[in-house]
Amino acid sequence: MKVLVVGSGGREHALVWKIAQSPEVTAILAAPGSAAISELATCHDLSVSDLDGLVELARREAVDLVVVGPENPLCDGLADRLRQAGIATFGPSKLAARLETSKAFAKDFYARHNVPSARYGTFSDAAEAKAFLDQFEPPYVLKADGLAAGKGVVIVSDRAEAESEVDAFLSGKFGDASRTLVIEEFMAGEEVSIFALCDGDTVLYCGAAQDHKRVGEGDAGPNTGGMGAYSPAPIATPALIETTMKTIVEPVARGLAAEGSPFQGVLFAGLMVTAEGPKVVEFNIRFGDPECQVLMMRIETDILPYLQATATGKLADMPALSWTAEPAITVVMAAKGYPGSYEKGSVIGGVEAANKMEGVVVFEAGTARNADGERTANGGRVLNVTASGETLHYAVDRAYAAVDEIDWPEGFCRRDIAWRALKTH
Repeated sequence: MKVLVVGSGGREHALVWKIAQSPEVTAILAAPGSAAISELATCHDLSVSDLDGLVELARREAVDLVVVGPENPLCDGLADRLRQAGIATFGPSKLAARLETSKAFAKDFYARHNVPSARYGTFSDAAEAKAFLDQFEPPYVLKADGLAAGKGVVIVSDRAEAESEVDAFLSGKFGDASRTLVIEEFMAGEEVSIFALCDGDTVLYCGAAQDHKRVGEGDAGPNTGGMGAYSPAPIATPALIETTMKTIVEPVARGLAAEGSPFQGVLFAGLMVTAEGPKVVEFNIRFGDPECQVLMMRIETDILPYLQATATGKLADMPALSWTAEPAITVVMAAKGYPGSYEKGSVIGGVEAANKMEGVVVFEAGTARNADGERTANGGRVLNVTASGETLHYAVDRAYAAVDEIDWPEGFCRRDIAWRALKTH
């Protein structure tokens, strides 16, 4: 089977790495891919926003399956274009992608289909938004309606600061993404991510993980795209997973199909486990990054037939995925200054040594190679140092031992990934 993976980050590196292990794969293409991905796939220099070019590439190369990694091309309608061209595609339609592209749409959708979530209001007028704050006790949760690279959420405890954020959001703090503002009731509890494959009809559980959104240790500082993740998460008990699938994931899949936009791809439910049970924080319409990295480390099953079955409506024929009992953790190494401004081009050493360590794979999220062939930083989140081990303690120790092999003074990482789970062990 010939596969095209769209994207260039750590998530796509992990997907390519896992797909490459399949006995069914004959060739892997990536667009645009990266220097790291090029070690496993043939890369084509096409932007993920070049829908015409991507469709033409898939057609010209006669690929059997396209796996779309990032959300932006899905939100632009890439999956629709590929399916119109008769190409099997892992990734939802533009209509189904509204679950992620518009928080206002998503909240209204949850309400229509009785999916448990926080009380909310949607606003484009600052005075109305500020008045709505009276509905809640602090802290206040403000969300940009549109895509903001995982950074469009602000949680504040001070009323004056909340009103200031209302003005900032509606004045374009996150560009067009925050011209519409969603204000939610704060949900107390522990967050967890549940993943499920969906082929438009059948839903199949695809793992659980817990990520770390805040930039600083102890979950302090601003939100990021994710500073690390681990799987399994102790809070994702079999009972919680069963409840989530029955009361959240399956109703969402049924609701999308009933509204004429059946979902084909991976449903990523970001949940808050509250005293009343799991409630939706948000849904994403692609694998999480960096959650994908730990899931790919833990899935024992050949993933390729499952991606193909999802794309072709045949998930009902597939058995449950098989998982290794070994926990996995990924530690994100980011450029100093992230999630604010940061510099590119610094040289990174020691990755090869880290990759040679038992149970360790370094997925490259934002790297390039300079004229001398040296690995350089080319983004905010740059490396995903991923490790598995007999216990979570072993996995964590391995991951940080690998981090310590990497010579990159211009980078940093959190040193407390998986702290919640370690605290319970």
